[in-house]
Amino acid sequence: MQNAGINALGLNWRYLAFEVHPEDLRAAIQGAQRMSFIGLNLTVPHKVLAVEMVDALDASAKLWGAVNTIRFEAKDEHDVWRPLREFSDVPRETRAQGFNTDADAITRAIREDLNLDLFGKKALLLGAGGAGRTAALKLAAEGVVELYLVNRTQAKAAAVAKEIQRKWPALKVKIGYPSQRVDLLLNATSLGLKEGDPLPFEEEKLRISDVNAVYDMIYRPAETRLLKIAKEAGCRTANGLSMLLYQGAKALEIWTGQTPPVQVMRRVLEKNVYG
Repeated sequence: MQNAGINALGLNWRYLAFEVHPEDLRAAIQGAQRMSFIGLNLTVPHKVLAVEMVDALDASAKLWGAVNTIRFEAKDEHDVWRPLREFSDVPRETRAQGFNTDADAITRAIREDLNLDLFGKKALLLGAGGAGRTAALKLAAEGVVELYLVNRTQAKAAAVAKEIQRKWPALKVKIGYPSQRVDLLLNATSLGLKEGDPLPFEEEKLRISDVNAVYDMIYRPAETRLLKIAKEAGCRTANGLSMLLYQGAKALEIWTGQTPPVQVMRRVLEKNVYG
């Protein structure tokens, strides 16, 4: 996806994947900075850890408390920090600035794939880990009126609920399942990735027919068991492919300063994921 976008923009760049142990994350970021990388993407479990490892945080990373995109920068002759892409010779003094492109990608995907405006809606979120926490905060920021949090470890859900109520005191946040119909069920757990996985919710506590729309962050397989039963129950459904696309496209925009070729990236992504 990223290399297709890079090629479409005519850039002599290459996007590569590296497996980095969490204990080595700081060294990896510093190494990429020393080697004058343009930037990095970070995935689980590095996003929250990186907040304390970059030199500066964009407003998005400060707001959501997680970093999934890093842009390396240097000072110009006027003492202004600029992206490394703008320098032919990279100065010695550089910095890593952290961004978060996940949060906006979640709500853009929900809005476009499910035709759902979240303002004034009721939502049930499954999972309060890294992705779930960001989703919960973003749903709150978008103006949902009721938010139900379900997580295997209740203390983690309670911590997210407390954070939300501190920032959005008018929002009704509850731990557990709703007793009435909800507009959106969002799955931020990993249940559904493997064949034979149980559903990410307890069927005795929620009827899927009481949900208007279901968004599953999982994109491979294209249709999880959750999405299958939701579709059969008449719910609008979407998987996490668009979220993956939009967070990546925004990262490419941050690195290049150009409008990302989203449709080119989508075609290559769909081919790569689904064959």
